[in-house]
Amino acid sequence: MHFTPFRVSLAPGIMGTLGLGFLVASSPALAAGELHLYNWGDYINPEVLERFSDEYDVDVSLDTYGSNEEMLAKLQAGATGYDLVFPSVHMQDIMYQLDLLEPTYINQSEHFANIDPDFLRAKTDSEGEYCLPYAWGTVGILYNKNRVDEMTSWEDFFNAARDGKQVAILDDMREALGVALIVNGDSVNATDREALERAGNYLIERKPLISAFTYDSVPMVQSGDLAAAHYFVGGMMYVNEDPENLGYVIPEEGATLYQENICMLKTAPNKENAKQFMEFFLRPEIAALNTRQQMNGTPNVEARELLPDALKNSPEINPPSEVMDRLQIFEDLGRSLQLYDRTWTKVRTAE
Repeated sequence: MHFTPFRVSLAPGIMGTLGLGFLVASSPALAAGELHLYNWGDYINPEVLERFSDEYDVDVSLDTYGSNEEMLAKLQAGATGYDLVFPSVHMQDIMYQLDLLEPTYINQSEHFANIDPDFLRAKTDSEGEYCLPYAWGTVGILYNKNRVDEMTSWEDFFNAARDGKQVAILDDMREALGVALIVNGDSVNATDREALERAGNYLIERKPLISAFTYDSVPMVQSGDLAAAHYFVGGMMYVNEDPENLGYVIPEEGATLYQENICMLKTAPNKENAKQFMEFFLRPEIAALNTRQQMNGTPNVEARELLPDALKNSPEINPPSEVMDRLQIFEDLGRSLQLYDRTWTKVRTAE
């Protein structure tokens, strides 16, 4: 996942007049307690934070990151003071192995039964003793309907580029190589050199067709400067605002599926408030509030029932089973990650 980073600090009631807007500021600790979140940029509904702050008289601060690797690097460099982080499943496994996570036993909470057990994906936390499944979605193609006809596949994506239209791929090693691995019929978690060589060659051959490797493609797709971009399902926020001009599709060949979880850090200074926030987020109405604004999927079964039909029945946001069968989620690669690093370096440095 990646969205534009920001920092927000909330004192109880302070955002009441802002609706869903952001308070980009730092306010004094007026509350009885504190909670410090470290999350992907623009990846939580500010109203969720406002409601928690008001109900529990807790001053909530939020710092953001653009990638799992950025978050991990900051923590390993000695950053302290954060209570909760929101890693992807494979990064949760890595953080567990690095002894960075605190067991919360959130699975013993009353409302944990709301969580679909299919989303207990972390190999190191199959019972949910550490982290709470937070949100999930797909990574497909966001496109401008004025620049291309209906787009259904990665073949359409690169054919548009062959026709002289500009396209962009995410500047993300796993996601970019994931496209090539999927198209080639390989696993996005492949660890054999042949599969990675095929993936690297696939992208290198098409590199002249790729106008940019970037996360910041939405404004360019909206303006038509880009005909299409490799992007997250969160792009449906923009599609819903302008459905006549924008579209999002899960490619026929398949796509990646992401899932982030809420995890407490072992160094969390406010463990009680952190656990309280996780339990707060288990409430169906709170998870649904977040999902309605984020336009992604929720692991909370009861929350799904509270969603508007347009979102609940959206094949892009909640794909049917035959589409879900074509989705793959990243796993911790261990030492094999070095093979991906080398392949990605070849792609990015190729002329």
